[in-house]
Amino acid sequence: MAGLVLAAGAGRRLGSPKALVRDPAGIPWVVRAARLLTAAGCSPVVVVVGAAADEVRAELDTEPVETVEATNWPEGMSASLRTGLTTLSKPDAPSDLGAVVVVPVDVPGLTEGAVVRVMREAGAEALVRATYEGKPGHPVLIGRAHWAGVIASAHGDEGARTYLREHRAGKVECGDIANGTDADTVEDLPPGHTPPQDPLSGT
Repeated sequence: MAGLVLAAGAGRRLGSPKALVRDPAGIPWVVRAARLLTAAGCSPVVVVVGAAADEVRAELDTEPVETVEATNWPEGMSASLRTGLTTLSKPDAPSDLGAVVVVPVDVPGLTEGAVVRVMREAGAEALVRATYEGKPGHPVLIGRAHWAGVIASAHGDEGARTYLREHRAGKVECGDIANGTDADTVEDLPPGHTPPQDPLSGT
């Protein structure tokens, strides 16, 4: 099963790319997200970069991940999702991949346990998303049979939301082991999490 980190956005409301926000231990969010997927057993792990691409890639230099750039990243999350799924669908990608676990870079409360719980629903026909007290969130598991459909339908900043709704994606409650809230502004950052020192980076 593959892992996919969506980390291409400029974080305009935050004032800097979310991928480069650091947790209290100094670990960038993009590294934390990639390590969660790796620890949960995803392979390969693909990270989609865009805004501040060189800086984000540099943070991942020692991580066992593949980076791919979404050149049309200003379009929104859908650009990153399409880029990642297209990369995993290429002839040189592992042919035995049955599904991919997708996480955006801006969910600091996500845990390995939540990723593993969603992965238990894996399968080529699977379409599953985590919920938090009933509210939909991440990670999202997309079986290979759905990749082409998601690529064709994802537009703007919605990602796979419409596709998941129309195809009645299954739900896996994870509110007992993780926090699925995404962080869009400085006020949303958990205590000790800091944005890059250069607030204009990537904009």
